[in-house]
Amino acid sequence: MPCPSTSDELVFFVNGRKVIARNVDPEVTLLSFLRKNLRLTGTKYACGRGGCGACTVMVSRHDPASREIRHFSITACLVPVCSLHGAAVTTVEGVGSINTRLHPVQERIAKSHGTQCGFCTPGMVMSMYTLLRNHPEPSEEQLMEALQGNLCRCTGYRPILASGRTFSKESYGCQQKGTGLCCLDQGENDSSSPSRKSDICTELFAKEEFLPLDPTQDLIFPPELSRMAENSDERTLTFHGERVTWISPGTLKDLLELKAKHPEAPLILGNTSLGPAMKSQGHFHPILLSPARISELSLVSKTSDGLTIGAGCSLAQVKDILAERVSQLPEENAQTYRALLKHLKSLAGQQIRNMASLGGHIISRHCYSDLNPILAVGNTTLNLISKEGKRQIPLNQHFLAGLASADLKPEEILESVHIPHSQKWEFVSAFRQAQCQQNALPDVSAGMRVRFKEGTNTIEELSIVYGGVGAATISAHKSCQQLVGRCWNELLLDEACRLVLDEVSLPGSAPGGRVEFKRTLIISFLFKFYLGVLQELKKLVKLFSVPDSHRYPEISEQFLSALEDFPVTIPRGVQTYQSVDSHQPLRDPVGRPIMHVSGLKHATGEAMFCDDLPMVDKELFMALVTSTRAHAKIISIDLSEALEVPGVVDVITAKDIPGTNGAEDDKLLAVDEVLCVGQIICAVVAETDVQAKRATEKVKITYEDLEPIIFTIEDAIKHNSFLCPEKKLEQGNIEEAFERVDQIVEGEVHVGGQEHFYMETQRALVIPKTEDRELDIYVSTQDPAHVQKTVSSTLGIPINRITCHVKRVGGGFGGKVGRPAVFGAIAAVGTFKTGHPIRLVLDREDDMLITGGRHPLFGKYKVGFMNSGRIKALDIECYLNGGCTLDDSEQVTEFLILKLENAYKIRNLRFRGRACMTNLPSNTAFRGFGFPQGTLVTESCITAVAAKCGLPPEKIREKNMYKTVDKTIYKQAFNPETLIRCWNECLDKSSFHSRRKQVEEFNKKNYWKKKGIAIIPMKFSVGFAATSYHQAAALVHIYTDGSVLVTHGGNELGQGIHTKMLQVASRELQIPMSYMHICETSTATVPNTIATAASIGSDVNGRAVQNACQILLKRLEPIIKKSPEGTWEDWIEAAFEQRISLSATGYFRGYKAFMDWEKGEGDPFPYYVYGAACSEVEIDCLTGAHKKIRTDIVMDACCSLNPAIDIGQIEGAFIQGMGLYTTEELKYSPEGVLYSRGPDEYKIPTSTDVPEEFNVSLLPSTQTPLTIYSSKGLGESGMFLGSSVFFAIADAVAAVRRERDTAEDFTARSPATPEQVRMACVDRFTEMIPRDDPKTFKPWCIPIA
Repeated sequence: MPCPSTSDELVFFVNGRKVIARNVDPEVTLLSFLRKNLRLTGTKYACGRGGCGACTVMVSRHDPASREIRHFSITACLVPVCSLHGAAVTTVEGVGSINTRLHPVQERIAKSHGTQCGFCTPGMVMSMYTLLRNHPEPSEEQLMEALQGNLCRCTGYRPILASGRTFSKESYGCQQKGTGLCCLDQGENDSSSPSRKSDICTELFAKEEFLPLDPTQDLIFPPELSRMAENSDERTLTFHGERVTWISPGTLKDLLELKAKHPEAPLILGNTSLGPAMKSQGHFHPILLSPARISELSLVSKTSDGLTIGAGCSLAQVKDILAERVSQLPEENAQTYRALLKHLKSLAGQQIRNMASLGGHIISRHCYSDLNPILAVGNTTLNLISKEGKRQIPLNQHFLAGLASADLKPEEILESVHIPHSQKWEFVSAFRQAQCQQNALPDVSAGMRVRFKEGTNTIEELSIVYGGVGAATISAHKSCQQLVGRCWNELLLDEACRLVLDEVSLPGSAPGGRVEFKRTLIISFLFKFYLGVLQELKKLVKLFSVPDSHRYPEISEQFLSALEDFPVTIPRGVQTYQSVDSHQPLRDPVGRPIMHVSGLKHATGEAMFCDDLPMVDKELFMALVTSTRAHAKIISIDLSEALEVPGVVDVITAKDIPGTNGAEDDKLLAVDEVLCVGQIICAVVAETDVQAKRATEKVKITYEDLEPIIFTIEDAIKHNSFLCPEKKLEQGNIEEAFERVDQIVEGEVHVGGQEHFYMETQRALVIPKTEDRELDIYVSTQDPAHVQKTVSSTLGIPINRITCHVKRVGGGFGGKVGRPAVFGAIAAVGTFKTGHPIRLVLDREDDMLITGGRHPLFGKYKVGFMNSGRIKALDIECYLNGGCTLDDSEQVTEFLILKLENAYKIRNLRFRGRACMTNLPSNTAFRGFGFPQGTLVTESCITAVAAKCGLPPEKIREKNMYKTVDKTIYKQAFNPETLIRCWNECLDKSSFHSRRKQVEEFNKKNYWKKKGIAIIPMKFSVGFAATSYHQAAALVHIYTDGSVLVTHGGNELGQGIHTKMLQVASRELQIPMSYMHICETSTATVPNTIATAASIGSDVNGRAVQNACQILLKRLEPIIKKSPEGTWEDWIEAAFEQRISLSATGYFRGYKAFMDWEKGEGDPFPYYVYGAACSEVEIDCLTGAHKKIRTDIVMDACCSLNPAIDIGQIEGAFIQGMGLYTTEELKYSPEGVLYSRGPDEYKIPTSTDVPEEFNVSLLPSTQTPLTIYSSKGLGESGMFLGSSVFFAIADAVAAVRRERDTAEDFTARSPATPEQVRMACVDRFTEMIPRDDPKTFKPWCIPIA
């Protein structure tokens, strides 16, 4: 081995260029190396744990054995750069560029409108690009698989998948292929006239214009690396870092010697287990051994009795090996392999499967392992090797429990894994249930195997192993032993369930919570196994004509669907909108599906986000120190250890703030007291981000806990802990009305919170100028003026010294309205104190811990109605969990109350709302602003009335909907005609009534699977309820070459505001969009702006841009009249010669809006957006899983400025809403610590969650003189339509409960997670499980709504 002080050279290629890295630190990831060392910022940092795919790149390696090049996608945030010796890395910059040549993947994702904020786009491009390198004409299944590990928060995935599907060899035509019907002609009673139909468009992009896929454009694998691989260098490579040494031996012999010398050193291949543990749990290993170069660990051998797979094979390779073996073997021999394959398809995402090794997965022994339960029941053998020799141990319950006698010795490594074939009369099955279908850790996973005495149903051998129900993978060994010799029938099933529940016990306080759900899954899986085996036994009996076959119990036809898993299918659908008038000039882009102006830059990684800005001279990094207590007095803060950490420059505390430290009850930096876990106390400033983060752990804070500590709404009500006075609206005489109704129903609704999960976390860069205390602030915000004002008051300097720049924001959704000002101000204090530029980039964990999200809600309703379903009185009381400070909670409460009536005219109403003060991070603005939570209460109330009347919910909705011109509860007049059109069109387009009958038929025939269908109307009010918030300004310059620079007060968050503003300017100035440019939003060009929020950014800024352009055109009029045949350039030149100003400020004074809460009346909203959504789902009553079969949305966009962008907004909001109501669950510990702080624990929808058929239709346009070109703001309204999925699930659950004679009225809880659904589907298994008295244990997590 080389002497310890010198490191070897690391040689690899990036985008075809050779990289020789000397003195590389083993703790540096590829992502960090690409962004900081090579300045390749197209690869994004979003979660740091391999869970979101934003940092996906392609790695290529030469395999000397097969002499082939392997291309595979990986997440750069987990891959240590040291592991890349001899590899070629391709990043998004190496795929194509707008300056040279685009790759078809990049072009198609942009032109298919598959990019909005663009932060996830490079990762999506790289996943698809890698797929195409391996499969130039991929199947739809391969496409879905390739994108499993990539998250997107904006688009709703449909257009991304549509762009990928253009490469697929499968047809890209109409869905009803082979039937001769078109999905556009599906309405039940097509009322639209033929002339109307001809205006309707269904194409948002032209496939014919796409570049063909040309493999010759791809970078070749560097010949030098092929030579390196062929002439394998057996030297041991060593890389020394500051704290860690990486040793990569070239031979197995050297590896075994190193393992004997360093028995504590872990072997590291994919870093998918060690990496996250080192990052979030602080695990640290001074020596890491990399076996990547040892070919013996990747060998595969097939024998007559089984398959031996090298421990170094990646899970993706294992999947391919097993698939190949399954295709070769008779079915009876491949049972274990099929079971493993089933789980390998849903285990993590493609990138993680490409990195993680089989050996690593086994040795990590995660309690939630997907594969270990199957390997254990399959009698797998582990082949171990050490310097001393070889030995074998079984992968059994003792190994999984980590018993020393059944484990590896410290000097041993796992060489390979032997998985035997299954035998005739042997059956193996695998089961898992997670929060969502793909890329989620299982709540419970299981492997089960049974072998029968030949020709009988007598058990000879039984093995059942569970993951997820304890600290380790658990075997029900004793239960299985007791059941040997028994016959496979109902009696056995009951006995097995009792025995297994007794043996695999789970305490009430078990980590991960969901205890009763997990207990139910344990025996639900056992039942599925029982049924599956019974079905297979019957097949065998028929095959071998076994005598006495009548002994096998019959399986009811109704039960068979329990055996089928929900398939993963690529979503399809139709997007319809009205085409522009045939007389509209071609150069006028308004109303056309124009691509996002930054779309191509998003796809090539050339779009710059805040943290992509190059490092500035003398720049320092900041990391935040947050409270670990929920309500406590700060006794002392000891900074001494932190200041001693190498590279640390200073620690910023409240004492360093020269101006005001936030508001009295909402401090920027805590003083004397903390009000929640995650409150910012101080900030460390250091030379690198690693040093800053390391130093935060050294800040010692002493606390003294204070009382009371309040987390839940229930506790807040008990302690009378509220942030603001009650908000109330009333009409009619509610008490009197309740006396005159036929029936009264009361109920409760709980709606959980939601994390914004914008792909780009909060970040800011503050750069001091050399004079006059001026600052340039580059920040990811929806409200740069608010950042500017906050920094001004914090530093005590005038606003005119501070310029905030926003180029683009990687998603906001309300989470970047107020919070960025806090981070900008703290970073500015650091700049002020040190004199250096400061960069602050929050880790995903810190962002989720600190920033708060959507307000959780607890609602109580009392509704009085006639037997006909007509509602006469409705009383709703809502409580929001506001967190520890006011923030936006008062406005959210007001909006919630104003919008609660939704689409219904009820004569007697009382709505009341309070925001509770709790010791949680302050909740804030979020897309929909109270509407998605509140209106769920109203719609749940409608569903409850329907159940009592014995009528379908849609009949109750129809009966109580606004019918004629009327006034809302706050006395604002409106015409519901468009609302009714949306409702009727949605009923028609979705073929609702015929599908309702089909759902009922399906439910009669299936006991364990049920379908549900629901249609929901929506009346969404747009805008802020104050005129001053509707003002907007713009500045338009025309330069002497005729080019135009447009600036306005709106911020590009992915919603396409810049694209729409250029469309407006193009129409007004009557010149093509190619003449125009928008650089950024800056407080220096357009001052005193309002937050880009409340769905009206394009509305008001469009009016300001229009105003500026009209002023300019008016100035140019005399010149144009004089030479009408002249060109635009001629006219501009002439204007300059004639000293005509070519710069104009445009201004819009705003829509009038006001609300008088004393009187309970006003005109708070400029206009409404109407819509309706119909969704159909299928649920698995045994697991709680659901499949979204179809969604149809009809939205009133009036005259859309850009149908592609508007449909994208509707789809994205719908999918985000669907997440709120089905999978996104925030978990808090009893001490108020947020557990769900990353994509592992917090599940936003993935591409596999999109409805199988997803149709969006913009209602043929109507005119509204109020808005620009009669368009409407559609940013938020689609969010609530996601509830159609929630109510479809509720419909399916209601069908289950009716069939089983269980009370139909149960408390509605959102999100409708598998846990909620499974436990609501009461059956013999839910009755069988033990239940704990809540007083006897401390729960792992607490409900805060």
